[in-house]
Amino acid sequence: MSSENSPQSHESRKPRVAVVFGGRSSEHGISVVTAGAVLRAIDRTKYDVLPIGITADGRWALTADEPERMAITGRRVPSVEELAESTEGGVVLPVDPGSREVVYTEPGAVPKALGEVDVVFPVLHGPYGEDGTLQGLLELSGTPYVGSGVLASAVGQDKEYMKRVFTSFGLPVGPYLVIRPREWEHDESAARKRIADFAGEHGWPLFVKPARAGSSMGITKVASFEGLDEAIAEARRHDPKILVESLLRGREIECGVLEFEDGPRASVPAEIPPVQTHEFYDFQAKYIDSATGLVPAPLTPEQTAEAQRLAVAAFEAASCEGLVRTDLFLTEDGEFVINEINTMPGFTPISMYPRMWQESGVSYPELVDCLVQAALRRSTGLR
Repeated sequence: MSSENSPQSHESRKPRVAVVFGGRSSEHGISVVTAGAVLRAIDRTKYDVLPIGITADGRWALTADEPERMAITGRRVPSVEELAESTEGGVVLPVDPGSREVVYTEPGAVPKALGEVDVVFPVLHGPYGEDGTLQGLLELSGTPYVGSGVLASAVGQDKEYMKRVFTSFGLPVGPYLVIRPREWEHDESAARKRIADFAGEHGWPLFVKPARAGSSMGITKVASFEGLDEAIAEARRHDPKILVESLLRGREIECGVLEFEDGPRASVPAEIPPVQTHEFYDFQAKYIDSATGLVPAPLTPEQTAEAQRLAVAAFEAASCEGLVRTDLFLTEDGEFVINEINTMPGFTPISMYPRMWQESGVSYPELVDCLVQAALRRSTGLR
């Protein structure tokens, strides 16, 4: 049933937002935390909300609308399995562009219609959610959604191709090396030699990371060959394709980009100062120990303008939509280098993206509303 022919028209009801979270990636728990923050902030007088969680094994589950259960407690990260209303039932999204009717099914029971969804807010991080796969499903179904489309999401997830896109647009990136799965599986010695040559050219330490993961999952700072095998094994635990990067000495700067009706704009930048108890700004520092950045970053007006320019340029180069967090390094010689973009950045209450926009005059609830409204304005398909 199309939304235009529904007995309850758009004029007589509030837009319905499905907040989809969890997922099959190693960032499952952080996605749940992000969803809790979005569910707390979304204006219930303006929107109807349907929370849908994706379990770690890929089942779409109807979940309780209880954001207080979605927070990190101590060192324990929440999961969709804890929030699912049933261990057997599942949510089915339409794949027919003529219908936005969501259905709930359970074995041996008559499918239950959950009503139409006008827009999806996917707060999934990592593969099977942030990488274009979910976006492709929503494109097939003709359902508007928050954030970047298939191509930009895929490029934003794969750090190798992200850097290739930036380079093709003349944007600065740091030295890196890619070890593909077939290369490692067929000739480890040749892969190690490439890394040795890279270290010889750029020096130690090196960072070994999964090519398609986030939240600093699977990243190891390696000081010498002695720790290399363990670092590669840890990165490959998250992704068979790995990235090796040289250490860029300088300051870590982040800048948010948000799409308004007149185009993308950059927030005030933030700085991630060195965390004395951690080798780098890793998962533990970000989410468990709650290390915080400086907002706004103590930069000169010229440095601020350049960080903002590069943030928007990266957004445009990758054909992004909605939102992006651009991570940069300000090197010791005063030049900015783009490290990566995040097409669905951390959105928890302590995350840098919302904090940068708060400092830029956009509150968390306003940020959520702006993203939903942008998605409702944008059509699916080629654009």
